[in-house]
Amino acid sequence: MSNDQSPEAGEPAIDDDVLARVADRSDADETAIADGLVVLHSTLIGRHAELEREHDYATVDGTRAYRVPAAVWDELLAEFEFDDEVATALESAHTEQAQLVFADAVDVDERFADDDCGVVVGIDTAEEF
Repeated sequence: MSNDQSPEAGEPAIDDDVLARVADRSDADETAIADGLVVLHSTLIGRHAELEREHDYATVDGTRAYRVPAAVWDELLAEFEFDDEVATALESAHTEQAQLVFADAVDVDERFADDDCGVVVGIDTAEEF
């Protein structure tokens, strides 16, 4: 996993390359996606413990990635008023970044199924100390 993150996308632990690819595939503007990622990140930080208890995860380079069902995203996005295109792009960015983290994780055998979604959170974890 690269550490290629702009200040805007870096806070939510989404690589610039992932953001650019998602924007290319999306009808949403890259700036709107980056702004949505920042807004969403603070909520995800607050849910870190819940996500950790309930879902598989991997940690690489200060990024914790969770493999979650689509219902988690549905519940999360219901709290915000993102345009549909932005909401879809946010989920896509998080899922792609989470897949990269899981692929880079040394101690993770499980991979993403076709119907799995991802959530990533930039955190300092006890595993790093």
